[in-house]
Amino acid sequence: MFNSDLWNEIFQSINKNKLRSALSGFTILFAILIFTLLSGISNGLQNTFSELFSNDNSNTIYIRSGKTSKPYKGNQTGKKINFSNKDFDFAKKQYDNQIEYITARLYKNFNCSYKGNKNSYSIRAVHPDHQFIESTNVTYGRYLNNNDIITKQKYIVIGKLVVKDLFGNTDPIGKYVIMQGISFLVIGTFEDDGGDNEERIIYMPVSTAQSIFSNKEYIDEIRLTYDKSMNFNQTVALTNRITEDFKERFSVAPDDQRAIRTRNYAETRKQTSQMSFVIGLLVIFIGFGSLVAGIVGISNIMVYIVKERTKELGIRKVLGAKPKSIISLILIECIVITSIAGYVGMLLGIGTLSLIGNKLNDYFITDPSVSTSMIISAMITLIIAGCIAGYLPARKAAKIKPIVALRND
Repeated sequence: MFNSDLWNEIFQSINKNKLRSALSGFTILFAILIFTLLSGISNGLQNTFSELFSNDNSNTIYIRSGKTSKPYKGNQTGKKINFSNKDFDFAKKQYDNQIEYITARLYKNFNCSYKGNKNSYSIRAVHPDHQFIESTNVTYGRYLNNNDIITKQKYIVIGKLVVKDLFGNTDPIGKYVIMQGISFLVIGTFEDDGGDNEERIIYMPVSTAQSIFSNKEYIDEIRLTYDKSMNFNQTVALTNRITEDFKERFSVAPDDQRAIRTRNYAETRKQTSQMSFVIGLLVIFIGFGSLVAGIVGISNIMVYIVKERTKELGIRKVLGAKPKSIISLILIECIVITSIAGYVGMLLGIGTLSLIGNKLNDYFITDPSVSTSMIISAMITLIIAGCIAGYLPARKAAKIKPIVALRND
């Protein structure tokens, strides 16, 4: 195996038959390249779907209002459904034994400033439970509490990027941010696994936002988390019950899909995961198809190579070469070409994914990457396939009589 003469022969053979070696290598290189790219895309899709669910608890239910799409019990088509504090209190009481946390949400967008630094931010007016529903990680200070809601305090909790924009290296706790000409005291800062968008948000008590910026009862949305001991069917039943209760509460037609919209995070996640699995499976299937094509290609080339070298092998036998050395020569040459081509294909694939990775975000592919172990396994598979493909005709050629081999055309 480590005989220097043997290795010299192998590299001389590769050098003398550059076209043959290049074709053999290209088959492997292309198969590994395609497999790497498709595997990376599959992982990128998985990352996208995982990222979509990274900033909220998996047991969350959203209750949103819309407009009626059909007349029912005196309500005309196109009527806007508005939630209020009474609806929040209704949900909190009605489903108390099945929920963990519940919050209302009121959305605003304002310019905020601190000592000359100014920027526009999304404002979320919420209840204290929102911290646990959104999985908000308070880094300094504290989050909102029930007393802030009751007393309608002008307190805010700001995201990490808001701190960076407005305060730089200054400690924001205890400082005042000007919003719509009103001073709000910063009582806490937070980070969020949801990324930059979630960290450019400012939280304030929902009662404060209602009293200053909005109708004193209006809310945009209700969010709650249900008991984690509930199974999937129970959570779907709860979602359906909430939908029916709110449709009845607002005199909305049972089959109206727009006026009251509920979304079960677990149900959505299951559907999305199934879609992600199917897409990933399809991509991997195509990737393995490219490997199979590579295996077929290298097999055919190896059969052709052995047949082409029958006369050469016959001369080697005349000169005293043993069948074992002839087989070793062909197999090692196959392994060398396959390994080098496979490695280059892997590097090209990984390099391409790194180069175009950020550009694929627009196509819902996030951080496409590939497991090195998977690619190496694919390379080993191709090497083994090539060796098997080369071994059988090499073994047959090694057994042929020299005089027959020398006559071979």
